[in-house]
Amino acid sequence: MEWKLFADLAEIAGDRVVTVDAAPGDTVGDALDALLDAHPALRDRVIEDGTVADHINVLRNGRSVRHDEGLDATLEAGDELALFPPVSGGAVGR
Repeated sequence: MEWKLFADLAEIAGDRVVTVDAAPGDTVGDALDALLDAHPALRDRVIEDGTVADHINVLRNGRSVRHDEGLDATLEAGDELALFPPVSGGAVGR
């Protein structure tokens, strides 16, 4: 399974796309654990008090897992996983 990482998360992991050992039938949480095991430096940025930090968005197929089954959602073939940190906008044109 692949994770797409954005902003500083990609910098920390060393790539924007990271393949992990997770397959259909596993959960989003399993895939996240595999990502954090493969790239331990991400753990401090993503996990807070034992759970995903409120400011980190975990997406499955473009939708926040918070709106569905959370990290317990079962992965299916073709699922796209992504992690987004908080992002602020750029300057307004003059």
